[in-house]
Amino acid sequence: MGKTIAEKIFSYHAKKSLKSGDVAVCKVDFCFSQDGTTSLVLDALEKFSQNIKYPKKYAQFIDHSIPAPNVGVAKVHIRMREATNKLGNLLFDVGEGISHQLVIEKGLAYPGALILGADSHTSTCGTLGAVGLGVGSTDLAVTLVTRRNWFKIPSTYKIIVKGKIPKGVFSKDIILYIIKQLTCWGATYRCVEFDGEVIKALSLEARFTITNMSIEFGAKCGIIAPDKKVFNYLEKIGISKYKPFYSDKDAKYEKIIEFDISKLSPYIAKPHSVDNGVSIEEVEGLPINQGYIGTCTNGRLEDLEIAARILRGRKVHPEVKLFVAPASKKVFKLALTKGIIKTLIEAGAIVLPPGCGPCVGTNQGVPADGEVVISTANRNFKGRMGNPNSFIYLASPATVASSVIRGKITDPRRYLYQKRR
Repeated sequence: MGKTIAEKIFSYHAKKSLKSGDVAVCKVDFCFSQDGTTSLVLDALEKFSQNIKYPKKYAQFIDHSIPAPNVGVAKVHIRMREATNKLGNLLFDVGEGISHQLVIEKGLAYPGALILGADSHTSTCGTLGAVGLGVGSTDLAVTLVTRRNWFKIPSTYKIIVKGKIPKGVFSKDIILYIIKQLTCWGATYRCVEFDGEVIKALSLEARFTITNMSIEFGAKCGIIAPDKKVFNYLEKIGISKYKPFYSDKDAKYEKIIEFDISKLSPYIAKPHSVDNGVSIEEVEGLPINQGYIGTCTNGRLEDLEIAARILRGRKVHPEVKLFVAPASKKVFKLALTKGIIKTLIEAGAIVLPPGCGPCVGTNQGVPADGEVVISTANRNFKGRMGNPNSFIYLASPATVASSVIRGKITDPRRYLYQKRR
């Protein structure tokens, strides 16, 4: 019987043949944590009275609460810097960007890798053909000491996305539609392997949105077989040592699910669940108070370019706030060079430092009671942006940019294909 990509990666790291359902101890290639989870990692290391076995295989990211919004968070940041001086691990400080983006930009993720992060969206790197798993801080600390951990090998759902991508539809619309069909518990503890002509047609940046949000329907990880787009990217950033894996033709999948998105409209997830999805026609015209473009889901250069294309020569509605947070310093600099930031600012956007920003509701862009936000983030449950009495709608960067112009949820096709005078 053949194996899936995930089964092959776990087998390679356990140095023995594994199939779904098996339990094994595997070597881990890289670990990371962020400012919301690192303190617990450090507490565990102190309890173990242990140092890190391979410090350069561990990174800390200060990305969730930046700049520090209060004394308590400032102390956490200081503790992280002091721990780095002692342990010798990698540290990406305030303004460098979001962990999931930097793991990719810095070449810390690559095909065939097994990566653990003390953050649920570690699966983002699955676009490169890696297994990225979100774990608890204590589990991460154990891995830092031993460079190993135990795993129950997940079974795999194969999701085939086919058809021709309609105008105005982006990867965010596609994954929100899939989550709606499968529900937020639809792939619990499964690896989800994405395939099909649509996935192959997507840019690498667009694919990251897909694997990032695989967590939002319960998946243990999301993964895409690496192709020439992946290899070209890795060559560009100087990464040449990796071992790609591909599912066998006779691999055993728990389920194979097909979606034809040829007739899909731009898609929206309504409050207060990611699987509460509808076509934009059902909510168009709903007044909004705030827009947000950014996060580990949609804060990449391509996302900002799409928003700028719509906002160029137009203005954010005077009663609406638009926050934009690039996913990394590199993205920010490229957006500056290309004139994207200038376009966004001239339209009325408020540009935030590279990081998680309003997504986690710690210190930026917290909505008031009753306010409606349209966001490119990955979650919209009550209180996600810092106020349980607000309402969050999830959408693509194109839909967010279009909506902030009119002050109400707006179909992006109104602007994307509008002839300019």
